[in-house]
Amino acid sequence: MTTPGRAGRGARPADATRTAAASETRRRVVRAALRFTAGMITGVLILLMLGAAPAQAAGYRYWSFWRWSDGGWAYQQQGPAVHVPADGDVEGWRFAVSPDGGRDAARPGAGGDFETVCAGTPAEGGRKRVAVVLDFGGAADAAGGEAPPAPRTVCASVAPRAGSAEVLATVAPPLRYDGNGLLCAIAGYPHAGCADQLGAAAKPGGGGPGGGPTAGADGGGRTTESASADRTSSGGPVLGVGAGLALVVALGAGAAWQVRRRR
Repeated sequence: MTTPGRAGRGARPADATRTAAASETRRRVVRAALRFTAGMITGVLILLMLGAAPAQAAGYRYWSFWRWSDGGWAYQQQGPAVHVPADGDVEGWRFAVSPDGGRDAARPGAGGDFETVCAGTPAEGGRKRVAVVLDFGGAADAAGGEAPPAPRTVCASVAPRAGSAEVLATVAPPLRYDGNGLLCAIAGYPHAGCADQLGAAAKPGGGGPGGGPTAGADGGGRTTESASADRTSSGGPVLGVGAGLALVVALGAGAAWQVRRRR
């Protein structure tokens, strides 16, 4: 017959075994929770880095439209079919590779000196004079090995109500438009193509007749909405980092709660 003392002594090894098993279980739970949390943190950080990387803007080869204002070139926000220049105005055109959105395009290389450009064109009653600066870009902007013409300035004498498209047609024919009214060529350059997409834009360049490759309802111009949207969305990565950090904290707290619950 077993005495109470012997029964108590026999129970101690079983208790120790259960305690050791419970400790090992807790350690496994802790290790699993730490691995889970570390994996989630790594994934979140990768997503944050990918989200914070600046997106590459698509590059296009096209004409941009500018006006001379306060001693410099300003992006023309109206297309040539809509805008009506005043007597004494200076308009500029530049062909180059550019991101979509004329504000980032390269400006014409020459300045807009009306008196110099129109010095040889006398003023006439019932007519207006508009100076035009044409910059055909460089070899890097040309397509298919086409040689760009040399830049030039011309003075248009047109009717008072003539728009920029008529001014351009007077001094730099032939003009070429696509089916959507987008201006593709000035003075026959380039011979082919129209706002062709080149992939990631590596440098600022020219733009379309309203500053971008997308034709507007005015027959060639476009608004600046896409450029404004790009600047507005630049705050996105900041918000993403905050949300990611909050997620990391939540994951860590959840893992700690799971460990405490298993104890």
